[in-house]
Amino acid sequence: MDQGKIIEHFHQGDCLNAYQLFGAHVVKENTAGVRFTVYAPHARNVSVIGSFNNWDTEAARMERTGFTGVWSVFVPGVKQWDTYKYHIEDRNGNPLDKADPYAFYSETRPGTASKVYDLNEIHWADRNWMKKRSKNFDRPVSIYEVYAGGWKMNGEFTFSYDMLREQLIPYVKEHGFTHIEMMPLNEYPFDGSWGYQASGYYSVTSRYGNPAEFAAFVNECHKQGIGVIMDMVPVHFVKDAFGLRQFDGEPLYEYKKFEDAESEWGTMNFDLWSEEVRSFLISAAAFWLDVYHIDGIRIDAVSNLIYWGGNRDRGTNEGSLNFIKRMNYFLNKEYPDVMLIAEDSSDFPKVTGSTLDGGLGFDYKWDLGWMNDTLKYYATDPLFRFYDHNKITFSMAYFYSERFLMPLSHDENVHGKKTIIDRMWGTYEQKFSQVRNLYAYMFAHPGKKLNFMGNEIASFREFDEKKELDWFLLEYPAHDAFLRYFTDLNKIYSSHGCLYKHDYDGKGFRWIDADNAAQSVYTFYREDEKEYLVCLMNLTSAQYEDFRVAVPQAGTYTEILNSEKDIYNGCNMCNFEPVKSVTLKNPDGRRTEEIRIRVAPFAAIWLTCPKKHTRHTAASEDRKGK
Repeated sequence: MDQGKIIEHFHQGDCLNAYQLFGAHVVKENTAGVRFTVYAPHARNVSVIGSFNNWDTEAARMERTGFTGVWSVFVPGVKQWDTYKYHIEDRNGNPLDKADPYAFYSETRPGTASKVYDLNEIHWADRNWMKKRSKNFDRPVSIYEVYAGGWKMNGEFTFSYDMLREQLIPYVKEHGFTHIEMMPLNEYPFDGSWGYQASGYYSVTSRYGNPAEFAAFVNECHKQGIGVIMDMVPVHFVKDAFGLRQFDGEPLYEYKKFEDAESEWGTMNFDLWSEEVRSFLISAAAFWLDVYHIDGIRIDAVSNLIYWGGNRDRGTNEGSLNFIKRMNYFLNKEYPDVMLIAEDSSDFPKVTGSTLDGGLGFDYKWDLGWMNDTLKYYATDPLFRFYDHNKITFSMAYFYSERFLMPLSHDENVHGKKTIIDRMWGTYEQKFSQVRNLYAYMFAHPGKKLNFMGNEIASFREFDEKKELDWFLLEYPAHDAFLRYFTDLNKIYSSHGCLYKHDYDGKGFRWIDADNAAQSVYTFYREDEKEYLVCLMNLTSAQYEDFRVAVPQAGTYTEILNSEKDIYNGCNMCNFEPVKSVTLKNPDGRRTEEIRIRVAPFAAIWLTCPKKHTRHTAASEDRKGK
């Protein structure tokens, strides 16, 4: 480690490895102990207090490193698990006791001290996974979003990292998910913030175990072929006195102006114009990728990074935008196989554009417009869906402007919004029919997929961080059948390249009929080099014995998914035999192909046909002509 180089880049705002200098680092050679290093440029004096010196403010005085604002001291005899804080005298001599901003581990709430932890104790066995992983643009991605403290509980207590390793990973694999996205696992004081109000950006939360146990969870995910995505919040941090606020007696991590520093969440906004704050956050992101082998980072509340306070009327925050571009540029350069995901509710352009071309540099952006339009549509009485027909078709009008990811996340299961199934129009049975239809649409639509835990069992109760999922629901046939349906969707999705290979290049999707508002029926197809997959969605209670569907080529079409199949608790009005297309002659002399199929009320149907490579079909010639 070149200390001078790290400090230089730290002050330049482009440091990816500040954690290799700052924090508490165990030294084992010669005299064993710990070197503590902290950034506190406005402090008069700084010392390390802890369990190893009886919290004596004079026992471990730190020394300034030149004029850099960096303080450091080596304390012999300090061991793993020892607790500590920094005792800071501000420029006026007022005392402050602060947790280490770069702590690798922390006391469990309500304790607020940092803990010494040697990251060299972590060992890995995931070399094959790390060699093969990618940003997954042309691979299947079905993400299971998890709040670690509320998936399952052990009596009254939350699961540990070890329990999640033993039970969550097999569950995710069994039901066909490709990735787990963990809601923030950085340290945080208030359970009700779900980790989005962080106090320790380098400290894996002690609620569920220690760093080695969390690393073992990630290691096992990789061994089982599951990627791990972490939520990160570079917008704001907690106000608590032990944390970053007024760290050395003056604003250091937050904006100096009160109106800029105070956030809408009752927290403090990071000063993203500060080079040192930029290095702190960029290094924090790199830390999880380097130390814990995380496969993706999802950045929360990106609209609040784009605009001052998330308010378009206040204009763009140019310092914050420069931070985002810089962070993504360096992360993409250093970790080219890691997914960078933006949760952004704005229509700011080029969020997933290259930073070299003026974009923000993310790989994916949550399609919150699709989510809002779709859920509003499915909540509407079918008698009136005619008027909202474009809510389903509109997403494809803008889809290729960004690399969109389709989310039905925790945000759609809280605060009185109702859960996904409970938003569906109609009776109990009709809600199930329509939520099956919704998910067939979601998985056939271009874009990677994300679902919050509980979506897959059709949970009716909103997310509550104090309770586990309602697993008892699986004792009821409708919920048990829905989990089977969701599992089949995941597995069919992952086994058909046409559903994911061309998500973002425009080659893989075509509307067959986007304008059938009179019947509220939508038809489109996905394709790759091997097959066509035709999707039909019936969004009313009408049923059809002989529904005509134009198809992209002559051939035999086999139904591989019907949301009304009896094993999914449906009415079983399916197409049990393969359907052969018929050729139609049009008045203009063109030849087209169509099939005729049975369509149940609220049914979603997928039919596949292998591509013919020996000759061009009339339908493909027609598309080329257009």
